[in-house]
Amino acid sequence: MLAVYKKELKSYFTSVIGWVFIAFFLILVGLYFMVYNLMNGYTDFSPVFSGVELFFILLLVPVLTMRIIAEENRQKTDQLLYTSPVSITKIILGKYLALITLFGIAMLVVCLYPLILSGLVKQVATGTEAVDFAIAYGSILGFFLLGAAYIAIGMFISSLTESQVIAAVASGVIMIFTYLMTSLAGLLPSGHTFVFWFLAVLILVLSVGLYYWIHNGWLAGIIGVLAEAALVILFLLKTESFDGLIGNVLSQISITDRYQNFTYGIFDVSALVYYISVAFLFVFITIQRIKKKRFN
Repeated sequence: MLAVYKKELKSYFTSVIGWVFIAFFLILVGLYFMVYNLMNGYTDFSPVFSGVELFFILLLVPVLTMRIIAEENRQKTDQLLYTSPVSITKIILGKYLALITLFGIAMLVVCLYPLILSGLVKQVATGTEAVDFAIAYGSILGFFLLGAAYIAIGMFISSLTESQVIAAVASGVIMIFTYLMTSLAGLLPSGHTFVFWFLAVLILVLSVGLYYWIHNGWLAGIIGVLAEAALVILFLLKTESFDGLIGNVLSQISITDRYQNFTYGIFDVSALVYYISVAFLFVFITIQRIKKKRFN
C-alpha cells in the first residue's frame, strides 16, 4: 500500500493536476478571506468556506478524482491491478490516501489564515474584537472531513467508467444534488401517498441496479419483492409515519448540512462519525467494484 501511496502522490506533483488543485483551492479561499475578513472587517473565519464549498464540490473534487481509476480503465492498465501481488484493498486505500494527503496539504496552508487574521485584528482592533479560534479551526476540521467524504464518492464514480470526462460530469451532478438535497426535499410533496409511491419506485430502481451489480436475477428479484412487501406492511400499519418522511430522511443524510455545527465551534461527534462512515462506505464499494471486475 505504501508503494502505491507514494507513486500516486508523486504523480500529482510531477504533473500539473496536484499543483493546479492546490493553487485553485487556495486562490478561492484567499479571495473569500480577502473580501469577507479583510475588506469587510469580520473576525469570523467560518463563512469563508460557505463561499468555497460550491466550487469545491462542483469543480475541484470532480477534476481531482476523475482520473484516479477511470484513466487506468481507459488505458487498460487496470489489468495490472487484477494480477498484482498487492491486494486490491491496499491499492485502493493507497490511491485514496494520496488524494486525502493532497487535499490535506492545501488545508494545512489554510490553517495559517486564522493566525494571519488574528495578527491583523490585534493591530487595528479598538475594542474587544478577536478571532474565535475554536470556530475557525472547527470549520477547517469540518471542511476537511466534508472533503474526505466527497473525495471517496468521486473515486467510486471514477471506478465506474473509462472516460475522465464522464467521471467528472457524473461526479459534479451527483455532488450538486447532495448540495441541494435539503432544498429539493422541500419542493417534494410530503403526503403519505406520494411518499409510499416514491419509495416503491425507488426500491424497484435499486433492485434493477442490484441485478446489474450481481448478475443474479433471482436474488435481485427476491430482495426487491421482500422490500416492496415490507414497504406495504409498514404503510398499512404506520401510515402517518410516512408524512414528510422523504424530507426528514434527506435532511438526516445530507452531507453539507452536517458541516454547519463545526462553523459554530461545536465539535459534533455524530458528524465526525458520519463523514468517516461515508468515506469508508464509498472506499469499500470501490474495492468491491474492482474485485468484481477481476472476478469477471
